[in-house]
Amino acid sequence: MNKHLLTGLLAACTCLVSAQSNEWLDPQVNAVNRAPMHTHYYAFENQEVAQKGCWQQSANYMSIHGQWKFNWVRSADARPTDFYRVDYNDKGWDSMPVPGLWELNGYGNPIYSSGGYAWSEQFENNPPQVPIENNAVGSYRREWMIPASWAGKEILIHFGSVTSNIYLWVNGRYVGYSEDSKLETEFNLTPYLKPGQKNLIAFQVFRWCDGTYLEDQDFFRYSGVARESYLYARDKQTQIADIRVTPDLDTNYKDGSLAVELTMKGKGTVELELLDAAGEKVVAETVQASGKTTTTLQVAAPRKWTAETPNLYTLRATLKRGNQLIEVIPVKVGFRKIELKNGQLLVNGQPILIKGANRHELDPDYGYVVSRERMIQDIQIMKQYNINAVRTCHYPDGAALYELCDEYGLYVIDEADIETHGAFDCKKPGTPNLISNDISWASRYVDRVSRMYFRDRNHVSITMWSLGNEAGGWRCQDKCYDYLKEQGTPIPVHYEGVVRTKRFAYDVISEMYPFHDHFEKIGSKKEEAKFYNKPFFMCEYCHAMGVGPGGMEEYWESIYAHDNLMGGCIWEWADHAVYHGKDDSKYKFKYTYGGDHGEKKHDSNFCVDGMMYPDKTPHTGAFVIKAVYRPVRSRHVSGKVFEFTNTNRFKNSNYLKVVWTQLVNGEKVKTGELNLDIEPMQKKTYEIPYDAFS
Repeated sequence: MNKHLLTGLLAACTCLVSAQSNEWLDPQVNAVNRAPMHTHYYAFENQEVAQKGCWQQSANYMSIHGQWKFNWVRSADARPTDFYRVDYNDKGWDSMPVPGLWELNGYGNPIYSSGGYAWSEQFENNPPQVPIENNAVGSYRREWMIPASWAGKEILIHFGSVTSNIYLWVNGRYVGYSEDSKLETEFNLTPYLKPGQKNLIAFQVFRWCDGTYLEDQDFFRYSGVARESYLYARDKQTQIADIRVTPDLDTNYKDGSLAVELTMKGKGTVELELLDAAGEKVVAETVQASGKTTTTLQVAAPRKWTAETPNLYTLRATLKRGNQLIEVIPVKVGFRKIELKNGQLLVNGQPILIKGANRHELDPDYGYVVSRERMIQDIQIMKQYNINAVRTCHYPDGAALYELCDEYGLYVIDEADIETHGAFDCKKPGTPNLISNDISWASRYVDRVSRMYFRDRNHVSITMWSLGNEAGGWRCQDKCYDYLKEQGTPIPVHYEGVVRTKRFAYDVISEMYPFHDHFEKIGSKKEEAKFYNKPFFMCEYCHAMGVGPGGMEEYWESIYAHDNLMGGCIWEWADHAVYHGKDDSKYKFKYTYGGDHGEKKHDSNFCVDGMMYPDKTPHTGAFVIKAVYRPVRSRHVSGKVFEFTNTNRFKNSNYLKVVWTQLVNGEKVKTGELNLDIEPMQKKTYEIPYDAFS
């Protein structure tokens, strides 16, 4: 049994008799009564609604967004401890939006730190202890009318993201507890709710808990509820509790297979249909499902998925009990094969290059609350600037981002919510991280990695798993690596920190900001031999702060010259500065950064280091990145002849055209176009008919 599930089950045994004990300070308690993590999907009530693909239109869905009654106290010892009672008087309370962050709604101040816990100016690290003073606590209450049609159904509550933890009560009864700020939390509310009536939902959130020791990322520190939160209902007796799809290709990368694993509650008949992009049925099978049921669909010559060619299919799983339709689950499927061979990372048999960027999940207006529209904007701009990969620094993003990366075509390095930057012993440089080398924390590390894996494993865009960021590379990371290998995932695992330890590296060698000469030596195999047999990945490089990035072309000259160099991810995508509007007299400028909010210890404008401004208009450095990441490169051969190289791995260059202009003394004298027709990874010469110089 998975350790994170075991923790939750053991804790559930006591959840009805102990409410809000010391879970927020106990590193051995990850959750109390939390529902098991499952792959990202939604179970629709019929095929018509499922075909629309919008679960917000389902009769089994109910949003809990909006204004909640809200109480905020600056320090944890002042928090109300009986606010969840049905008869509690909350008339003097304020209100807070869900989703919404306290610091952007008038409660406390944002704190920016690139590395170092937000409590550093008042409290010396002593894991798992966190401060009481200035550890703000927010308490929420709201009544909701639960549809009468949900009577007899199983009802769950879904919180997309809560920082840093959540205690939950319904109708005055304690439900449970969870921490891990960057992944979903679900609780089964069936025993607590009364359909057809108003029901009180109350929860409490701490700014810091023991889990905060694992969340010392380089970004603004906020608190509250982010991402989508809702209630949903399912059949109580029979349901597909989880669905896992594993696509594969044969050794010739021609024909495909789709392994489907159903985890059932109860038993029933499941009709599996694979549909192409036009909605036409490709293959189908019906299985009698109970417990864990597996089958494999054979697919002749499917259209392949890559970041250049994001072809998707839909697997539709229809569950019936007898003749009664229970639910329909659609899952997007992409056929691709990932392999490690000869020191290269292959997708569908071709070595890929990562032309990537590190992207924080931040919005200048709403902080951690990032809309689907903002995600689409980011991805579209990335594609325009020739970016083909994104590292979800330094935690899993909202599930919608992975759907969009599947759809638009981006390779994703999916990163666990683990960074213990502030837990290094500054007095003893080079010594192991105080937490990552403490095996008593291993279950917490594995919990976060396993939950990320369980949620995201169906997404075809996942190209590498990452065990987190800047937490050393010690025993706790080893436990996480071992966990993923035990799951049989074909996706390689990277973690930058282990390059400096005895284990050296996992499946991919990863470093940050290598010097050009070191990088070239690795590629030309003049460095230590341990670098040669695995792909070399720069998880961060070419810092884009100020007039940066610099030296990019030199990196890419080496990457194109040496097979074992697979590229990297720019630090970073966009500035983190906070937008306050033109009429906010509290601040001198409409954008603020570290130190502008009363912070005594901060990292100033180090958060203004992106290739994009906060509103996603480009820095000048963005055009350098766009040019270096260009899919077609050219060089002058002689006379009017130029050689063009298509650096794409899967796509002909015929979707591009070359526009050329001849200038004489700055004046345009001639212009024209070339239509390129070059197969992937091939070269071709073209003549440009400009006028010869006299």
